[in-house]
Amino acid sequence: MTDIELFAGVLAAFCFGYPFAMAWYWIAGSIAFYLLRERRQNPYDQPPALPQYPLVSVLLPCFNESDQIHETLAALAAIDYPNYEVIAINDGSRDDTLQKLEQIALTMPRLRVANLVENQGKSTALNVGLQMARGDLLVCIDGDALIDPHALTWFVSRFLSDSKLGGATGNPRIRNRSTLLGKLQVGEFSSIVGMIKRTQTVFGSLFTVSGVICAFRKHAVIQAGMWNPAAMTDDVDLTLRLQVNGWRVTFEPHALCWILMPEQLRGLWRQRVRWAEGGAQAALSVIRDIIRQRHWPLLMIWTNFFISSLWAYCMLASLLLWIAFTLAGLENPFADPVPDWWGTVLACTYLLQACVGLLFDRRYERGTLWFLVWVVWYPLAFWIIQTLSAVTGIVRALIRPRQLRGTWVSPDRGLR
Repeated sequence: MTDIELFAGVLAAFCFGYPFAMAWYWIAGSIAFYLLRERRQNPYDQPPALPQYPLVSVLLPCFNESDQIHETLAALAAIDYPNYEVIAINDGSRDDTLQKLEQIALTMPRLRVANLVENQGKSTALNVGLQMARGDLLVCIDGDALIDPHALTWFVSRFLSDSKLGGATGNPRIRNRSTLLGKLQVGEFSSIVGMIKRTQTVFGSLFTVSGVICAFRKHAVIQAGMWNPAAMTDDVDLTLRLQVNGWRVTFEPHALCWILMPEQLRGLWRQRVRWAEGGAQAALSVIRDIIRQRHWPLLMIWTNFFISSLWAYCMLASLLLWIAFTLAGLENPFADPVPDWWGTVLACTYLLQACVGLLFDRRYERGTLWFLVWVVWYPLAFWIIQTLSAVTGIVRALIRPRQLRGTWVSPDRGLR
């Protein structure tokens, strides 16, 4: 066997073996989470009675949210929790978001409005909201999120049960499903995102909360340095820093909200590149602290992030080398991109993973198993997008100036 054949064999084994092994890891971790916690809890619409109902400050950063701000605030007004306030921060919107917020505040006593004259980014808006917050518990949602009436109760229940809990991530559900991309993301959030968060909770550390619906203990956020204005993904950055500072972060699947996601390839691409860039930026910023503190659960999560990034580059390298050898008319030792037996095994494993995830999520959304029909296309469409966006995002994170502010632009809200 030549050196090039040996290299090709190792590359093919890694490209196949990593997602295969991780699929079983997510399955095992999700089952453990279900058995240890989820199966013993009430249905999401029957939250437990609490010994106390501390004030919760809901932070709502807004940038060009005119089209959906009324329904977002209507959902906030309908929350079934007796003691909460809503702080909406207009981050230099160029539409009439501020005018609508001020108008709604006249009829919604719980709502207070802050206005930033210039667009300074989500992290800055959240820091302004934190300074205005009267509660010690903060719940953060995005301007397009429809929060479930019982979400605050579930979050508070989790914080009351654990004094060292610094953050918790909720369970976002996709509400726009008019295209194949929208339907694919319903399956993705069940069979990938939800299972990853379940598994990481079992093993002690989360890579990130879901920024669209999450909760924090206020003094934990302050101790961790608050939100970083330079962070591309505020949720990943703060999640890692909280854990570096000794706080726990967990997944609360009963804290639901309904969100809008991109339904066009361009919007999806921009979103995934930003996620990849922000994730790499945040991971690189904390690695020294993780190693110095010997934070083994967090180091395990960081190592998986590194290996998954390496896998994306290996997948791209394998494809490019196969193309190069084919065009040169040489005997090709690299794996054919058209799957054979290994592709079938990997696809069957993924479908099993999807089934497990969708079964768990039936507790929160009836009819999720029907989305298995659309999820079968996930590897073909999303693995390509995820691989290319990871490669692009990591490079951008490495060359990005450290102090460049992480401002946002209006995302693709889907076809409505």
